[in-house]
Amino acid sequence: MPEGDTVWRSCRRLDEALAGRVLTRCELRVPQLATTDLTGVEVLAVVSRGKHQLFRFGNGWTLHTHFRMEGTWRIFPSGRPWSGGQEFQIRAVLATAEHDAVGYRLPVVELVPTAEEDGVVGHLGPDLLGPDWDVDEALRRVQAQPDRSIGEALLDQRNLAGIGTLYRAELLFLQGLHPRTPVREVRNLRRVLQRGQLLLQANRWRTEQSTTGDLRPGRSRYVFERPGQPCRRCRTPILTEEFGPRGQERRSYWCPRCQPAPG
Repeated sequence: MPEGDTVWRSCRRLDEALAGRVLTRCELRVPQLATTDLTGVEVLAVVSRGKHQLFRFGNGWTLHTHFRMEGTWRIFPSGRPWSGGQEFQIRAVLATAEHDAVGYRLPVVELVPTAEEDGVVGHLGPDLLGPDWDVDEALRRVQAQPDRSIGEALLDQRNLAGIGTLYRAELLFLQGLHPRTPVREVRNLRRVLQRGQLLLQANRWRTEQSTTGDLRPGRSRYVFERPGQPCRRCRTPILTEEFGPRGQERRSYWCPRCQPAPG
């Protein structure tokens, strides 16, 4: 699933292409919206909320989409061929006189009144890249479950919105924390959350995310997707496992020397 900075960047580009323009074509290719046509309606803004995308229209409605694992929005100059998947994978088309925005493999496509957006994103914690970012509120939410592992707490979008498995792995390495460390045992939890926000901010305009400061191929990450490879600090082989609530297990990576297990 894309990280919050990827979604933020996608929404910024969609906003640049669509906002302030009137739709000349609208197709929402999901059964519940098959007869909906927003042609002639102005796009007011496209914004991200954590990993969610919100297209706000001048008629008081919002299109809510989510990438999950495979979805994407692609932008093309009007009249250019589309690419990004097969025709049957297209779930939404929003076109203006200048650009076509095409949503491929989107598992979530729904219309909600703009005044009721909280019904789809109101459960989220403070957005690490949003105007609502509040480290105190994020800290309060994470600390509300002191026995939970820090690895699970960081991925819970109800605590703070935007961190995925990449940033979890890299952030915990930088802080020297094992993913299974209970929240109550984390020293300076505020600094952990602040550093997470800095990582997303640093990468929000990059296609290739880097947490090491090195953009060369194979050098951009400390532990993420590097199982068995030597730690960049101590040369100990990186370990990996899946853990989390049943049915919601997510893969984690860590260095057993730099991030010793709790206890």
